[in-house]
Amino acid sequence: MAETAEDQPPSYTDVPVGLAATGTRSEFDSLGAVDVPSDRYWGAQTQRSLLHFSIGNDHMPIEVYRAYGLVKKACALVNERAGRLADWRSKVIVQAADEAIAGALDGEFPLFVWQTGSGTQSNMNVNEVLSNRAIQLLGGELGTQRPVGPNDHVNMGQSSNDTFPTAMHIAAVTELDDRLIPKVQALQQEIAAKAARWSDVVKIGRTHLEDAVPLTVGQEWSGYAAQLAACIGDLLHAREGLLELAVGGTAVGTGLNAPAGFSVDVAAELAELTGVAYVTAPNKFAALGSLDPMVRAHAALRGLAVALMKIANDMRWLASGPRCGFGELLLPANEPGSSIMPGKVNPTQCEALVMIAIQVMGNDTAVSIAGSQGNFELNAMRPVIINNFLHSARILGDGCEKFLDYSVRGTTLNTERIEKYVAESLMLVTSLSPVIGYQNAAHIAEDALANGTTLREAAVASGHVTAEQFDANVNALKMVGDGPGGA
Repeated sequence: MAETAEDQPPSYTDVPVGLAATGTRSEFDSLGAVDVPSDRYWGAQTQRSLLHFSIGNDHMPIEVYRAYGLVKKACALVNERAGRLADWRSKVIVQAADEAIAGALDGEFPLFVWQTGSGTQSNMNVNEVLSNRAIQLLGGELGTQRPVGPNDHVNMGQSSNDTFPTAMHIAAVTELDDRLIPKVQALQQEIAAKAARWSDVVKIGRTHLEDAVPLTVGQEWSGYAAQLAACIGDLLHAREGLLELAVGGTAVGTGLNAPAGFSVDVAAELAELTGVAYVTAPNKFAALGSLDPMVRAHAALRGLAVALMKIANDMRWLASGPRCGFGELLLPANEPGSSIMPGKVNPTQCEALVMIAIQVMGNDTAVSIAGSQGNFELNAMRPVIINNFLHSARILGDGCEKFLDYSVRGTTLNTERIEKYVAESLMLVTSLSPVIGYQNAAHIAEDALANGTTLREAAVASGHVTAEQFDANVNALKMVGDGPGGA
């Protein structure tokens, strides 16, 4: 579009972020005028959303808006290079977007999760804030949408339908990269180190909550380490799907009102800005009509929650006591455990992690149902998905960090209790089965339990083995196999 006198650049002033005005000012959208607080950058559509959707205390995560700042910056730069957006407009939009990315405009994004399912109101919230901030930098009058408009300039070549899922993916990848994956890796490494350290400590295994044959503590913990390693692999695999971006598909996937190559160029710009290998989604109809990559990514979070629940539950059971439980593990005493029972200490980090896992499993149900609600060319359940994803990733990451720092790292072994259980276990009789047969071995265990004798005494009394044969065959250390994989 040819520039007019009105399109010529006004003077630029690097005004600090903030509005000192009081009262209200008039903003407008296609439905008419709306009064908004004068000390806020948002406009009419944001104010309408605050009126219509003030539901609960669930606000759209700020990570979405910071990711949106990256999207708006990338689009402005691509539009400028294509000659569609004047360089002076691009400059102020990019500056405002940078401020959003840095968190300087966090207070300007007040909308609730429970809004239009496409995320249109959050997209317009960003458009309005960046538009008014750009107007301020150019010395214009807020609310006039001149010389930088929220739709015509900030949203140029875009739709909520393609930019909101793009911001979702960027926010999700950022959360995985900056918080969750490093913290799970740190936990996995410490558990693996303890597995190596305890590789020669023989203990009694348990199946069906009953005594079983021996293994080493290291082997048991190697199982935990392997579970987390597999979860990290799943997270990294799911992350790959989030690198494909919907931007450029505009309203229904056809790219209407976006120039040729816009999707590829914006994805490349985002990759350059973030250092993350973002690419354009190969099929925009799938990218807009479904949220399958987000559903698969949250499934990886659910898988991690399942593994963490197993580990945390095992640790709190094995630490139960101190005198009337298993008592094999000694967990750090972080705080008093009871308001009425003096001296009681509880496995609180384990309990917190179990609750986190329960919450994530519940979140996954919501994400799965929302993901199934794509109708024709649009999935309109996006806010609940990204809210749940970021919530799950955040509490899992923080939970892993606290579990590592205040439970796993300081956990030690009660070797005296472990050795006592090994000496008293009836399931050592399993090593006699190849010598005297399963039934004879079973009767020895039954007799020892019924008569309160040791396994050795019952075996010799049975007449099936001598004391020397028992000692030669029943050796807990020889029963544990070689390494983490067993025999």
